[in-house]
Amino acid sequence: MTASPAPRRLHRLRPLATALLVAALASACSILPKPEPVDVYLLPATRTPPAASPALALALRVAKPETSLHLAGQRIVVLPEGDRVSVYKGASWSDPAPLLVRNRLLDAFHGDGRIAALSSDDRSLHADLELDSDLRAFHSEYRDGRPEAVVRLDARLVAPASLRILASRRFEVRHPAASADVKDVVRAFGAAADALSAEVVAWTLENAAAPAAR
Repeated sequence: MTASPAPRRLHRLRPLATALLVAALASACSILPKPEPVDVYLLPATRTPPAASPALALALRVAKPETSLHLAGQRIVVLPEGDRVSVYKGASWSDPAPLLVRNRLLDAFHGDGRIAALSSDDRSLHADLELDSDLRAFHSEYRDGRPEAVVRLDARLVAPASLRILASRRFEVRHPAASADVKDVVRAFGAAADALSAEVVAWTLENAAAPAAR
């Protein structure tokens, strides 16, 4: 019994179909837009000398701030006009903004040196106090045609055992950028974060030493 011609024709067409499929895929890949090149920025920091005061015998946990959706990512946010939210093209932070702020606060406490037992919310270690917060602003906005970095943090000092809020305060720092260039805006963010962290450290230490925090 001889083989029918249809299977033989199908067998001969398979290589042609494969070649056409590969060509189509290659053509589709060539017309897709190329990914936008992105410069990744660390949050700049300045070193501060440790405090001369004696250390406090307590453990502090610094939690990552909660924030809104538009501040939760790694893009560098700008308010170019009014309430319109945008981002700097081709620029990104090395980490999401809440993580940058938490780590900057931890660095500030380490640099100050008056609380030696420090941890973050990455680990469930024992803590006498927890610094909880909401990141309300971490963007640049224009004032009189000049960009400035704005960092706003609602902080709470909490006793973890009872979840009691011992103290709360809103912190806000604005720092003008030298120009509209992204690198200068990033430097302004670093200066604003440093100033805000110093204020948070001083406030935390003041309330941690109060009788209510013991």
